[in-house]
Amino acid sequence: MTRSTTMVPGVPYVHTSAMLIIFSMILAGCAVGPDYQTPLLAMPSHWSQTDATKSSRPPDLSRWWMRLRDPVLNDLIEEAVAGNLDVATAKARVREARASYGQAVGALFPTVTNRDMVTRTNGSALAPSNGSPPAIGTSAQPGSGATYTLFQAGFDASWELDLFGANRRAVEAAAYGIDISEQSLDAALLTLIGDVASDYARARGYQARIALARRSAASQEETTQITRDRFAAGTASAVDLANAIGQAATTRSAIPTLQASYVQTVHRLSVLTGRPPAALQERLEKPAPVPRPRLPIPTGIPADVLLTRPDVRLAERRYAQYTARIGQAEAARYPSASLTGNIATAGTQLGDLGKSSSISWSFGPTVTVPIFNAGKLRAAVEIAEAQRDQHFVTYRLSILTALKDVEDALVALGQERLRARALSTSVEAYREAASLSQSLYKAGSSSFLDVLTAQRSLYNAEDALIENQILTAIDYIALNKALGGGWDGSVDTSRPETVDAMTGPRPVRPN
Repeated sequence: MTRSTTMVPGVPYVHTSAMLIIFSMILAGCAVGPDYQTPLLAMPSHWSQTDATKSSRPPDLSRWWMRLRDPVLNDLIEEAVAGNLDVATAKARVREARASYGQAVGALFPTVTNRDMVTRTNGSALAPSNGSPPAIGTSAQPGSGATYTLFQAGFDASWELDLFGANRRAVEAAAYGIDISEQSLDAALLTLIGDVASDYARARGYQARIALARRSAASQEETTQITRDRFAAGTASAVDLANAIGQAATTRSAIPTLQASYVQTVHRLSVLTGRPPAALQERLEKPAPVPRPRLPIPTGIPADVLLTRPDVRLAERRYAQYTARIGQAEAARYPSASLTGNIATAGTQLGDLGKSSSISWSFGPTVTVPIFNAGKLRAAVEIAEAQRDQHFVTYRLSILTALKDVEDALVALGQERLRARALSTSVEAYREAASLSQSLYKAGSSSFLDVLTAQRSLYNAEDALIENQILTAIDYIALNKALGGGWDGSVDTSRPETVDAMTGPRPVRPN
């Protein structure tokens, strides 16, 4: 129905009644579809690797990497947060989600557009069939055979009435979308910090293993020289000399492989900070110890991961978003209404617009009622419900994954600590055995086989101890990641990566 300047008795009253009904429905806030509620899921009361009789303090996740006590690592993490490209992508997605929310909110309000037009017309072409020209001005008369200019101006307005909450559900889903993008950013930062810390620990570990291989090879080469001298004196066999040479060469052969792994790890670190692969080689060239964490650390209770893990929070927000989308799909099955209106004026002189010109206007509601669609709209609701169920299952799976990650890290860290004690004892014993066998061999009181066995065992034990130190640091990092320890500082998501210039109207340049 359209209200115009032509009035029919009783029509204004009908329109007023219809508008009262529509506005009463708007004020009532009618909505369809389920309202989201945070699910309550059963959680274990304690971690299996902790004593259930003792209360566990909440985990201290604020800048947990600082407790590795390595200033270079601290600087690398700061640089990675500022320069990592995956984080930059996540920031852009936050801006995208906020803009999408703005679009959704805009649908709740009316839209108004302006139309202005100027046409140059020959009047004879527009002469009415009855020969009387339209009265749009006195300067020139259409149909007189003269050429004249027609000025037209007007406004169009429309407002989609959100009777059953489709647009409000869209706004709700878009708001959840902002939460999702922010949690995705937090997840990217958590992964980034863990990767930087792990790769840094591996890089320092490779340096320590390379240094150990070089020291061991040098010691074995000294033994080779002693064996060569004894062979020349006839007190050692050719077999002893060959074994000594082979042992030193075998130890030396491990160095190129370790060196390649070290360089590749530094390349990964450089890329994580947003730099070319070789950017950190000179900076990390000077060896440093493998970071050693302060242990043990508080782990809290399993329910903490619901609040601290960004991937769990992300899955929960996505479940909420798809719950809101059911309301959007359900609202499409109900009638929709919109208000439209326009006003226009025309004249043959610009100054006549709004004064001695023709003016027309219209105003009225439009109601659309879905009558038959062969079940398509109902199927859309079922699709939305199935998608919601998928994300609910994903949310539950994310919780189980988070619990598993923590339990795995606790087991690994605990076992590496036990292994460290045994390896330390092993290294001390083999170091003493190597020293004694070397002294006895020089004095001619021991066979070369004793020296060979002791040196090989000592090298293997020391190398295993370094690997244990690396794994302990990595397990500590994994535990903090599993508990949800990420970046808790400020992140500027408002600044775009690409700043465009000259985006307004301008002449087109030829290619």
